[in-house]
Amino acid sequence: MSSSASGFSSCCLQTFTWSGTPTGTETKLAANDAYVTGDNKDAAVLFIHDLFGWRYNNIRLLADHYAREADVTVYVPDFFGGWVADHKLVEDERFDLIDLPKMAKLNSREIRGPEMVACAKALKAEHGFQRLGAIGFCYGGWAVCHLASKERGEKLVDAISFGHPSWLVQEDIANLTVPIQLLAPEIDPSFTPELKKYTFATLLDLNLPFEYVHYPAIVHGSLVRGSEKLEKEREAMAAAKNSAVAWFRRLLH
Repeated sequence: MSSSASGFSSCCLQTFTWSGTPTGTETKLAANDAYVTGDNKDAAVLFIHDLFGWRYNNIRLLADHYAREADVTVYVPDFFGGWVADHKLVEDERFDLIDLPKMAKLNSREIRGPEMVACAKALKAEHGFQRLGAIGFCYGGWAVCHLASKERGEKLVDAISFGHPSWLVQEDIANLTVPIQLLAPEIDPSFTPELKKYTFATLLDLNLPFEYVHYPAIVHGSLVRGSEKLEKEREAMAAAKNSAVAWFRRLLH
């Protein structure tokens, strides 16, 4: 088990260009629109977005970092059927102006799970990638576990990583079959202390390779959309990015 690098070097922080312009392009993956970045022909990462959707600038910038620094091709499909959250409303906590129950219903496990499986299959069967990882934050957390579940009956991904997952249940952890990295903020009403303890104990029982990275005083969501002006959040975002990069460099090459 590892912990967050609170003493992260300033040079690494400078390379974490949270503000910037994504460098990838838009394409199709299976039947879904997708953002793609990177040019590795053998190793890919399927990046499952959070509440803000596949067009969210931070997600695309992270995808660019993963592609460049982990030497992989990264795909970010749209798993919300074109729906994109107004992140300004979310940041301002104007949830009354966003129909989250309807969004959840339209993007349930039953609806989007098969699309995620189809995208993972397409990356290996149609695009020819030999090694495939998956990473997800918030909504994407349960999703990467879905891809790595023994219930699939086949190996879709070789390694997964998630941060501050939502919709995660104990069965998602109990059914895992591949190495997993957990990027876990301390303050997280979705990934509760009880669920964290269950996860740690279960992964030990499963005897799977795993890495648990704890971020003290960091709140749910901050690893993807924290404030660059707050030192702790800025360091956590950079540290999480580097942890994911190191994880996929080690397991996909």
